Amino acid sequence: MVERAAERMTATSPDPAARPAFWARRRSRELGLIWLFLLPSLVIFLLYRIIPLVWNVVLSLEFWSPYKPARFAGLYQYQNMLFYDDAFWKVVANTLIFMASAPVGIALALGVALLVNQQIRGRGVYRTIVFMSYPVMTVAVGIIWQWLYNEKVGLINYVLISFGIIPKGIPFLESFQWALPAVILASLWQVIGFYMIILLTGLQSIPPNLYEAASIDGASAGQSFWRITVPLLKPSLFLCFVVGIINSFNAFDLIFVMTGGGPGHATDLLVTYIYSTAFKLGHFDYAAAMTVANFVLFVGLAFVANRLAGGEAGAVRRSA
Repeated sequence: MVERAAERMTATSPDPAARPAFWARRRSRELGLIWLFLLPSLVIFLLYRIIPLVWNVVLSLEFWSPYKPARFAGLYQYQNMLFYDDAFWKVVANTLIFMASAPVGIALALGVALLVNQQIRGRGVYRTIVFMSYPVMTVAVGIIWQWLYNEKVGLINYVLISFGIIPKGIPFLESFQWALPAVILASLWQVIGFYMIILLTGLQSIPPNLYEAASIDGASAGQSFWRITVPLLKPSLFLCFVVGIINSFNAFDLIFVMTGGGPGHATDLLVTYIYSTAFKLGHFDYAAAMTVANFVLFVGLAFVANRLAGGEAGAVRRSA
C-alpha cells in the first residue's frame, strides 16, 4: 500500500524540470500582452514625435525648398544661425527672460497656496477664483490683456491717469521697453492658478505632526517653512518649474495674439521666430535648424532643473 501511494504521488507531482518552461511561457504571454497594449501609443509616438524629429534634423542639413530639389548643406544653417543672425540671439534672450519669470509666478503661487491652505472662511471660493484664469483659452487671455494695455481705452492706462501717476497713456504693446514685460505679466496671470493647485496639493501631503514637533522644539514659523515646507515641496516646485519652461517654449498663441512678435523682435520667442521664418519667409531649412536648437535648449534646461531638484525628480521607486 505504501509503495502504491508513493507511486501515485510521484505520478501526480509536477516535473521540476517543467517548471521553468511553464513560467517562461507565462512570462512571455504577459510581456506580449503588455506590448500589445502599448503598441497603439508607441505607433502614435513614432509617427508624431520620432519621425518628425528625425526628418527635422535631416531638413536642417539641407538647402530645402518646396519649389526645387534639396541639396546637402552640411552645417551651413547652424553656422548662419550662430554667427550671422543677430535676431536669433535676441529671441533666445527673450525666451530665457520669459522662462526666468517662472520662479516669480511660482513664488506668488506659493504665497497664495499658503494663504488658502489655512483654516479660513471661504477658502474654497478663494481657490476657485485664483484658479479660474487657467482654464481660459490663451487666445481669449491675449485679447483681454490686449484691451487692458490699450493706450487710449485700456483699463490700466485709465487707472494710472486717474491717479495722476502718468500724464498720458503708455503704448505698452508697441513699446520696446514694456512689450515683453507686459506679455510676461499676462502669461503669469493665466498660469498662477495652475501653480497654486500643484503647490496646494503638495502642502496638504505634508504630515501636520512635523510642524507640531518643530513647534515643540521651539522652531519659528520661518524655520518650519525653510526646514520642512520647502524641502518636502521640492517635487511640486520642480513640476511647476518644468511647466514654466514648457510654457516659455510654447507661448506662441499668446505672443501671436498680443504683439505678433513685435515691435521688431522685442517679444519674439524661439517658437514665434521659427514660425515666421518658415511660414512667412519660406526658409524651412533654416527654421528646422532653429527647431533643433530649440529642442536641445529645452532638454538641457530640463536636465539642469532635474539636477537642481536632486536628480531624482519623477523617479519611480519600487517597494521591496
